[in-house]
Amino acid sequence: MCYVERELFRVTGGNDAGKRALDLALSGLGVIVLSPILLAAAVLVALDSRGPVFFRQTRIGRDFRPFRIIKFRTMVEDAERGGSLSVGADPRVTRAGRYLRQLKLDELPQLLNVIAGDMSLVGPRPEVPEYVERFRADYADILTVRPGMTDLASLKYRDESALLAAAPDPAAEYVRVILPDKIRLGREYVRRSSVLFDLSLILRTLGAVLGGRPQ
Repeated sequence: MCYVERELFRVTGGNDAGKRALDLALSGLGVIVLSPILLAAAVLVALDSRGPVFFRQTRIGRDFRPFRIIKFRTMVEDAERGGSLSVGADPRVTRAGRYLRQLKLDELPQLLNVIAGDMSLVGPRPEVPEYVERFRADYADILTVRPGMTDLASLKYRDESALLAAAPDPAAEYVRVILPDKIRLGREYVRRSSVLFDLSLILRTLGAVLGGRPQ
């Protein structure tokens, strides 16, 4: 543990307590600072297509507890009937949704999930119940921590939709190749988890979003 991490550990009172303190401080600040962007995105979604502004979906959180993740809606109403995977130029994605996804603005409402304690700013991305049950033994290790808004897999698979579009069978590609790799990266995060590592991933994520390129 380096000097900076030791000081963060000391000031925040331990790794888990420090992580939660960091989550609350940064997510609360994020909601305040980003409120004009959040409001503009909400208006854009509402004016662009019929349906609710927010998209809510059941995901599996820490210790296998289900929760409702919050995003800005980027697809047409009732798009879930077409499956949970979004592949390539998905016709279900709205005009506003394309811009929100490109800039990752659709993920910002998850700051409310962080404040509520369902998620962390950094941690393995939460999956839908179907995939968690299929790999339950693997997720028993991963879900010892809160799922996050960003993690190693988020950086690696920023262009996941395009990768799936190039596969002959996107659903099979996700289950056989991408999801097992996400699980591997989730385990790596759990192994390396620390306040300093979280800060480094937050900075890398901001760099990827602002740079506009897959990492």
